[in-house]
Amino acid sequence: MPILWELSTKLFAQLPPVPSHFTQWEPPQSPLSTYSGVFAAIVTYLSIIFGGQRLMADRKPMQFKPLFMLHNILLSLGSLWLLILMIEQVAPIVYNHGAFYSICHVNAWTPQLVTLYMINYYFKYWELLDTCFLVAKKKSLQFLHVFHHTATALLCFTQLGGRTSVSWVPISANLTVHVIMYYYYFTTSAFPGYKPWYKKALTTLQISQFVIDLFIVYFASYSYFAAEYLGWPTMGNCTGTEGAALFGCGLLTSYLFLVRFPPLPSLTASEQDADIPSPLRSLLASTVRPTSRNQSIRPPPLPHRFRLPQPPLPTLTRTLLKISDHRIPSSLILSPWLYVWKDQI
Repeated sequence: MPILWELSTKLFAQLPPVPSHFTQWEPPQSPLSTYSGVFAAIVTYLSIIFGGQRLMADRKPMQFKPLFMLHNILLSLGSLWLLILMIEQVAPIVYNHGAFYSICHVNAWTPQLVTLYMINYYFKYWELLDTCFLVAKKKSLQFLHVFHHTATALLCFTQLGGRTSVSWVPISANLTVHVIMYYYYFTTSAFPGYKPWYKKALTTLQISQFVIDLFIVYFASYSYFAAEYLGWPTMGNCTGTEGAALFGCGLLTSYLFLVRFPPLPSLTASEQDADIPSPLRSLLASTVRPTSRNQSIRPPPLPHRFRLPQPPLPTLTRTLLKISDHRIPSSLILSPWLYVWKDQI
């Protein structure tokens, strides 16, 4: 029985009623449910962070420790709440109909899950405040950080429009990481000098998330195209639009590619402190050599094969990284994106 769902429903029933487009995806009535709205939000975000950098250039770093701690603990608890609600909805589907049904059948796209997908989507705009804290503290902005935040919001938007039943897999994996990650930022900010024992495990979990997402999403996309066009053996067809499937595959692949080959890292040791709220910070930091505060960093050339940092990463992390041990052709990253956006040009 979905206990937390029933409790949450009763709690929100005490609030004034809201139109259906706030709980169900009904473009253009639902907030940020059109390409123009999402584009405007992303442009505003980029304008604020890059304009903020120029504004802070001649000013001292600003400290918002209480606000930063509140931001992180609320995101950790909110992600946990949403994850439990997701499990309560998905577990009966998997138990009664099987795993393939839960990621591919049209009936796995339920109104309850759509509500949770929308909440998760709006969480992505809340998480953009991560970058605002970096700007206020005059920390370096990594391409990987900015790209991840903007692209993930766009990914959630396309999957809601594409009605992809597999959406619960990457969302659940991402929520699991965020529960631990934002709690990590909260504790390290609240207790300076505290080194959580699970830091390496969090890095492994982040990489595992990308690998699991890629495997499941590629499997669902293969099932669709094999059944629809190729006539290859499959377990059945998969619901969702072609554009959403290709965009999801391309974006998730680009995440793993950028983790494997980060573009020109520029972090210093002082900027790798625990108060940098980037979902991929620990992965990016593992590719950068520690330096002193006043020592500039020269990006090392891309190695032919991945070299593990010191101390060595856990065995599972090394195994997962070997999956992305070869360069990925740029066409594999760009073609799905171009396919999705060709109708918008």
